[in-house]
Amino acid sequence: MGQQGLSSGGISVLRGILLAASAALSPVPMALAADAPPPCALTLSTGQAVSFDQFRGQVLYVDFWASWCGPCLLSFPFMNELQSAYAGKGLHVLAVNMDEKPADAARFLDQHKAMFDVASGPNGKCAKDFGVATMPTSFLVDRKGAIRLVHKGFRPGDVDELKSKLDELIAGQ
Repeated sequence: MGQQGLSSGGISVLRGILLAASAALSPVPMALAADAPPPCALTLSTGQAVSFDQFRGQVLYVDFWASWCGPCLLSFPFMNELQSAYAGKGLHVLAVNMDEKPADAARFLDQHKAMFDVASGPNGKCAKDFGVATMPTSFLVDRKGAIRLVHKGFRPGDVDELKSKLDELIAGQ
């Protein structure tokens, strides 16, 4: 009997299952509501370095994602919508890519245009400091720099809850 290996698609599915299983067993993320985001050295896909401090005075939607993550694919149109609808009201969307291979992220972004900033590169330490255990995981940060919501996963049914919290933060509540 010959050996059969996993295809790259099979590996991606297995990775997603393992990540979801580990999320169920993981402790509460280190970055809890009302804490400031941990400092991270991030680089946008344009090459520009960014830090969370530079977004003080704005509401920040930080989303950790990967190209192999099905729910991440669903979240991209939502983040495009947020950037378009709320940018003039003080929202900044920042997606932090977690792919190990930059080419995987580039292929994904070629097929699914992002109208928001995407941080690329080795972002594993940042995700670990945030306590990310599930893809996607989003953090809403208020204008003062405090994390006000941690949201794991993404389902279309989550949209109303996320928009409601965003409306509160935009209004300064």
